[in-house]
Amino acid sequence: MMTAPFILALTVPDSMNPILNFLQGFIPPTLGAGRRERLYGCIGAGLGLQVTALLSHLFLGQVNPWFIAPMGASAVLLFAVPSSPLAQPWSIIGGNMLSAAIGVSCARYIGDPALAASLAGALAIAAMFQLRCLHPPGGAVAITVVLGGPAIHALGYQFVLWPVAVNSALMLGMALLFNNALRRGYPHRPQPAPNAHHTADPLPSQRRAISQQDLHQALAAHGEVLDISEEDLLAILTAAEEQAQQRRLGGIHCADIMSRDVVSIAPDASLQDAWDKLAHHKIKALPVVNPAQALTGIVSLHDFFLPRDGQAAHLPGSPGWDRGTVADIMTSPVRHVAALQPITALSRAFSDGGLHHMPVVDADGKLCGIITQSDLIAILLKN
Repeated sequence: MMTAPFILALTVPDSMNPILNFLQGFIPPTLGAGRRERLYGCIGAGLGLQVTALLSHLFLGQVNPWFIAPMGASAVLLFAVPSSPLAQPWSIIGGNMLSAAIGVSCARYIGDPALAASLAGALAIAAMFQLRCLHPPGGAVAITVVLGGPAIHALGYQFVLWPVAVNSALMLGMALLFNNALRRGYPHRPQPAPNAHHTADPLPSQRRAISQQDLHQALAAHGEVLDISEEDLLAILTAAEEQAQQRRLGGIHCADIMSRDVVSIAPDASLQDAWDKLAHHKIKALPVVNPAQALTGIVSLHDFFLPRDGQAAHLPGSPGWDRGTVADIMTSPVRHVAALQPITALSRAFSDGGLHHMPVVDADGKLCGIITQSDLIAILLKN
């Protein structure tokens, strides 16, 4: 009888047990970094620290100290999580130098080392927040000045320039070289998706239930600082939406929705033949195939109105119309999909890429079908 309450307590869901929920916060979360990223982080930090130490000793060998410990923390950010907002160039340069200046001031004007160190750390964080250069090692830099001993105190505000600015600049230089050599895109900046229509409207894939403004307001209401930019978080949400779409529609292949009786044309056909086919079948594009039925290009109504190579548009009756061929105006190479690809491969091409027709090829590269935006919309409405 005495064990019943204990047993009941064990069966209570975690979400209803504040103590268990609190204790779960001590369990380390799973890190999303793969093996390659972990290896890059280790190698990059090692190289960055080694080169920074060697060059700092070369430049500042007569200055004591010539290399400061917080550079180890900066290396973790710059090489292990280079996409973090806390690891960007202004964060390391501005954060470390600003914190060093605050630390020097506190060490100079506050006699109690404990009070000076705590106040230096607090003021450094406040200043970094204000100047948008939050860099966690900056707090360590501020305390290093206060507790660093006579050698650092003797440098005074020179400590801000050397070793702090020199160490930070060298570490940043290594991060720029190493990360970009590995195509990690540092400094990190979101890559805007190209807009095929060159307008200010958001791309269709971005006109989702969660907008940039929604995310901004949610993060503002959240109140806490997250170690990820709004743009990156929105990109992750978009990727998750696409993954969910893949799960729902991944079983439907392009061959399931394509038109199979495709009206095509040869590259050496006349412009008049192409124009007549478009008009007769009331379509807007013709795949271009060679005698072996291999896809070589596509010609659309738009191509007739588009000047090419400094020449006027190829409209009926224009100069050279009777001598022109499809090869003169077709788009080649042409984007296409395989028959067995899931239809999710079409979504971005149609929504953001500005395409209206997608040729479908078989395993041998031969044209076997074509999909239009209407085909994709019809299947999405059924699902």
